Amino acid sequence: MQYLSKLESINTTPSQVESKLPIHALMLLMVTLVASSFPVGAAITHDLPPVVMMFLRFLAAALFFAPYVFGRNGLTLPPAKALLNYALLSLPLVGYFWCMFEALRTTSALNTSALYTTLPAMTAIASFFVIKQARCGRRSLGLLSGTIGALWIVFRGDLSALLSLQLNAGDLLFLFGCILLSLYNAFLKKVYSGEPQEVMTFWVISFGALALLLVSLPSFGQVTWAEVEPSTYIGVLYLALFTTLFTFFLLQLGTQKLGPTKVAAYSYLTPVLVMIFTVVLGTEQLSWRLAPGALLVMLAMWLIQTQPRAKA
Repeated sequence: MQYLSKLESINTTPSQVESKLPIHALMLLMVTLVASSFPVGAAITHDLPPVVMMFLRFLAAALFFAPYVFGRNGLTLPPAKALLNYALLSLPLVGYFWCMFEALRTTSALNTSALYTTLPAMTAIASFFVIKQARCGRRSLGLLSGTIGALWIVFRGDLSALLSLQLNAGDLLFLFGCILLSLYNAFLKKVYSGEPQEVMTFWVISFGALALLLVSLPSFGQVTWAEVEPSTYIGVLYLALFTTLFTFFLLQLGTQKLGPTKVAAYSYLTPVLVMIFTVVLGTEQLSWRLAPGALLVMLAMWLIQTQPRAKA
């Protein structure tokens, strides 16, 4: 969820590569959990209104997270200015997740996961305008390769569809959600002032839950709670616990050990993993036409992963 944007550069020598392999394995676990959120979300998105489902997810995540945050940092409130920043930061985050669940009603988990890999490029553009962050040539090449690979997967390797931009309404909605999330990432780096990352995360999630509560109140009357399948609540808890909180801790560890850019590169594996999930679940058929897109995504990840840490 959050990137540590002010870490000092640490050079990685060849003798340190082997010691970092467990960290890379944990990053693979993290991106696997993120990828799993798309088919899980697609499976339960028709059972509750998206805004209600997102409220339950944010509320559960905040409740799970509260004992750790207050146990580690004490029962204190951040300064008023920080609380205002957290409240404002929660708005694009809430918007992204709402767009995700609403989009999954009319598009596939594979499409949303592929569009999600355009996020690093969008974040790079947003960061350039918001915090004047320069881009190096190798990283830009990686971003371009990942974006092309993602588009290839979305359009199933159909060049004519790619040229005519035949995105459905769900794809366009999720693309807008990715724009919101890129703005969240850029402004996050701008307002971060060195406070514990878990404090910022908790209050952003909590303000998000509050905002979702306010906008979801009219939808509560449309829900027949007794008829909601238990599997739906299990899915919401899974999203809150594993794809929100657990991935946060893995992200923190990876960012400290590898640097934020190298961790972000793992998001390029999302459509490949979702493709595997959907084939296993029987909701998609494997097509070799997707292979070039997957290879471009892997190339993008390699370009950024092999970049010297000082430039990450």
